[in-house]
Order: sequence, then C-alpha cells, then structure tokens
Amino acid sequence: MPNIESIVRNINRDLVPQFEEKLRAYLATQDKDWLIEQIVRLTLDVHSLEEMDRQHFREEETRKREQRMQRVKNLNLNMDVLNDFLAKYKKIKREELIAQGLLKTEAPPKGTDMIVEQFRSVEGNELLQHAKDILFALLFGDKSLNVVFNRTQRELLTLTMPRLKSEPLNFMKATTELNARGTWQDPNGAANDMRADNIIMEIEYGEVEGEHIGDGIVTALRVINNLEINEEILYGRMTDIEQSTLISQKIMKIQ
Repeated sequence: MPNIESIVRNINRDLVPQFEEKLRAYLATQDKDWLIEQIVRLTLDVHSLEEMDRQHFREEETRKREQRMQRVKNLNLNMDVLNDFLAKYKKIKREELIAQGLLKTEAPPKGTDMIVEQFRSVEGNELLQHAKDILFALLFGDKSLNVVFNRTQRELLTLTMPRLKSEPLNFMKATTELNARGTWQDPNGAANDMRADNIIMEIEYGEVEGEHIGDGIVTALRVINNLEINEEILYGRMTDIEQSTLISQKIMKIQ
C-alpha cells in the first residue's frame, strides 16, 4: 500500500506540466525589467539581497528627503504664513476634521490604533503632509529652505510618544532619542499607556519674540496627532535653554 509521500509525488508529477504551462504563459505577459530583477534576485545569496534592500532603502529615504526639502522651500515660511496656519488650525479638534470631510467617521477611536491613509480624504492627506512640512520648517528651517524668522533664543522641545507610533515623526529622529515607560492611565480605561514602550524626543530649535514658533509647533503636532498618531494626549514641554529652570519650562498636553 503506498504511503503519503508517494501519493504526493504522484500528484505533483501530474500537476507539474500544467503548472509549468500556466507559469510560462503568465510570465510572458510581465514586464521585461521586472522579470530580469526577479531572476537576478533568485541567483544572489542572502547577503547580497540584504545589501540590495539596504541600498534601495537609502535611495528611497534620499528621495523622500529631497521631496520634503522642495515642499518646505515652496512654503516660503515666514511670520505671515505661520499666522495664517495658526488662525486655521490652532484650536482644531477631531470633530471639526470629521465635519470638514478631512477625517472619516469610521477612523479608529482616539487612543487606539494609528490612523492610516484610508481613513482620511485626499484633502485630509494633503493637510497632514502640510502640517509635517510646517513642523519640519519650524524646527530645522533656515534661509536655505526659504524659512525666514528672526530667531532670538534657543528652546528645547521634549516630546513623549509611543515607540510604535513614532514613524509619522521619523524626520525628527535625527535628534536625541531616549527610552521611557508610560505611566498615564485613562480614567475611562480605554487608552492606558502604563508600562508602554515610549520614546522621548529632544529637539533644539530657534524661537522668536512672542514664542510664535512654539505655537506653530504645538499646532502642527495637534493636526498630526488628530489625523495620524491618534493619541488621547501627546505630552511634551518647551524649555528655554539659556535659563533651564522650572519657571522657564512650558508643559504641553496636545489633544
């Protein structure tokens, strides 16, 4: 009596010609460059494949960085542009974003999963990208990026957030990054972060008289949180580096 291995071999022997025929027919319709790429990958060892993937990642990161730089230049960010951004979004809330058709009603509740692209409208995605570009420009922008402010003092932004939700702010990770454990508990029990794997980002930036840069940073983070990060509260603080006293610190609770 045949065993299971011989049965499987017999079945495979019958199926191979059909499979080969269908595979050849399918590959004949595919893009030639794609086929060459697949053949090359099949012939390379694991180390070579990993190096190719790392090279592709570096190229993709470079492309994204160059695109961001161009978008920031196009902002021509100055006090007038910043004031316009603040007037529109300084007090924006999730409910308003939904009412304006920027965020869909079925988006994950606050304090749960990150909000992915499918839960935002085209305009919502554009606003999210705009807020990220504003944030980048406020933190790192100078005249070479068409960002013009009379920055008169140095401030340190400290932001705490879940590690798993830090990807939307990956352009800020070139700065100091520390590990931290969550200690906040939601009184309603829906969004506790007790013992959560958090990170602390520290970013030094230039401030202007009246602390309008700080207002812009908080506003941009509020938009990003409501459209993507989706935390109940983002905690942070801003510290005057030259004073570094408790009085010089401003605590942020971004909802």
